[in-house]
Amino acid sequence: MLAIYRSCELPAAAGELLLGCGLQQGESSISGKIDVSVKMERPLFIPIILGTARQGRQSENVARFVFEQTKKRVDVETELIYVRELPMRLDDAGEQMKDAAFSATIERCDGIILVVPEYNHGYPGLLKHALDMNLKEYIHKAVGICGVSAGPFGGARVIEGLLPVMRELGLVTIFEDVNFGKVQEIFDEEGRLLDQSYVPRVDKFLNELIWMARVLRHGRKTIAGVPEE
Repeated sequence: MLAIYRSCELPAAAGELLLGCGLQQGESSISGKIDVSVKMERPLFIPIILGTARQGRQSENVARFVFEQTKKRVDVETELIYVRELPMRLDDAGEQMKDAAFSATIERCDGIILVVPEYNHGYPGLLKHALDMNLKEYIHKAVGICGVSAGPFGGARVIEGLLPVMRELGLVTIFEDVNFGKVQEIFDEEGRLLDQSYVPRVDKFLNELIWMARVLRHGRKTIAGVPEE
């Protein structure tokens, strides 16, 4: 029904709904009048990457919360990826250590959510090591960043530090961030959210990310890329 409503611009009455789709009342089917590309378009795939290797950290609560909120979106598929579980060698870097499964996930995705704690004014080195395993798989895809810190600024510095990295990888950063400041006060000992103001914040973040991911997917599918010199 969502595809029908979009196609018909949400008319007020059922009769208007049929007419808006080019049908008369009493006709048995409207499927032939709806754009097949609207009906068959696959959901967006937006995985969440938790960018710390440290176990039992508060940022894990943030990642699980953002993951659960993303799962509620009917037009989005997602999964939660822990960088500490990715097979990475420490005696090499970049695409020389590419993991096939992780690369396939990034290749398939339409956008990425990074949940990143701030450590000494910077992002975790293992996250950068993991991101560097792919290059072309990121190009013209959306990314949103959730910063996490024990202090009041919610990882603002780690987000600023990641922006040039995102650009170099070919990702398109949205202008909405979520800053989880004083994260130890936001969740209880069981990881349950205490501050409900983060629900609309994450919703606003997801709205922007989903919009950008749809626009960029349309562009990748319909607009030729810039030729290489």
